[in-house]
Amino acid sequence: MFTGLIREVAKVESFQNGKLKVASKHKAKAGDSIAINGVCLTVTNTFNGGFYLNVASETKSIVDDSKFQGLVHLEPAMQMGDRFEGHIVQGHVDTIGEVAKIDDHGNGVDFFIKVPKEQIAYIIPKGSITIDGISLTVNEVYEDSFRLTIIPHTLENTLIKNYKKGTKVNIETDMFARYIEHILARKQAPKSPTWSEIDAISMSF
Repeated sequence: MFTGLIREVAKVESFQNGKLKVASKHKAKAGDSIAINGVCLTVTNTFNGGFYLNVASETKSIVDDSKFQGLVHLEPAMQMGDRFEGHIVQGHVDTIGEVAKIDDHGNGVDFFIKVPKEQIAYIIPKGSITIDGISLTVNEVYEDSFRLTIIPHTLENTLIKNYKKGTKVNIETDMFARYIEHILARKQAPKSPTWSEIDAISMSF
């Protein structure tokens, strides 16, 4: 589990045959889970100044290779007793989005991200979403896109400041929205759920 708070901007030194070599200040050990641009990966071994991670074929089939090149967002998995400060993030990429428009209005920058229409149901106004490992709040949702407002602190401390129109991003949608949809889709009764049913499902997590 992750929080979506970036702990470091690390550098990929190489990516070949599913093996990712990352230069980082983080002291990892074999078996650790680490999110790279929002993708949960497992450390296979370490070297002085970094570590190696294994990228499975399933992950490679979903995530664009550009997300395993150059500078990347890094977050180690939460440990027991850590302070929970962000959102609940699993490190599972649901889809790839694309920056469609950027609107700088001084005290923040609006990013409009286009996604496949079938993913819109899991993107909720004022809900959480993870973009390249960064946990953010959705402002507005449209037919095939959504709007985020990025504050100056986040811009300064992440790679979002380098994003342009056409930049591809890893997206993890709201975990609770996915779980609730999955459960309700398998209910026998062909009727809409009541608010009490929705509350009960939400409280079960």
